[in-house]
Amino acid sequence: MKSGTLSHNLNSIKGEIRKCAIDCGRDPNEIQLVAVSKNHPAESINEALRLGHDSFGENRVQELCEKAGKITQRLKWHMIGHLQTNKVKDAVKHCKLIHSVDSLKLLDKIDEIAEQLEKVQSVLIQMNISGESTKYGFRQDELVACIPEILSMDSINLIGLMTMAPHSASQEKIRLIFQSLRLFRDELSRDFSIPLKELSMGMTNDFKIAIEEDSTIVRIGSAIFGNRS
Repeated sequence: MKSGTLSHNLNSIKGEIRKCAIDCGRDPNEIQLVAVSKNHPAESINEALRLGHDSFGENRVQELCEKAGKITQRLKWHMIGHLQTNKVKDAVKHCKLIHSVDSLKLLDKIDEIAEQLEKVQSVLIQMNISGESTKYGFRQDELVACIPEILSMDSINLIGLMTMAPHSASQEKIRLIFQSLRLFRDELSRDFSIPLKELSMGMTNDFKIAIEEDSTIVRIGSAIFGNRS
């Protein structure tokens, strides 16, 4: 991608995020943009870094590791795709935040590896709010039952929740899913007295609805980097 195009796309998306936040009475500074760089070359990430953006999301640990060796500046990696337990060590080594924690087994492994690496790993719990059988993630009752165990893990820093809306869903359905995650987050925070500041929800096609429903992290790829190869 030409640098002028990338610069235009980044500025355009950041402008849209800012406007949407202001329109619904929110502080734009509380919303973080994660540029989803999967299937795009390390050169595009380096160019975005030169333009002042430093947070990038990857779906596959192997691709993240391959790119990490080609990056010329410090950045914040976000793991946003399904994470297998045999890839946890590399994910914990590189990632500031793991969004896609979808099972207690995975949390146990992250806790184990983070302790070995002398790191406290920040995580988000992935919720299957839509109830799709093809989606990864906790059910609400399942997570409630697991919270005491999660909070006992010394090397896990639980900072919020993540979800994805179905690609084919109507705007009304998408809004309902995002509302449900926000309300569930509020219940967990109240019932367990834990600060769950972050809500990772919203992608290229639905980030404005997500911001209106209190998202603090939006994950946008194609609107920044163009169509993936």
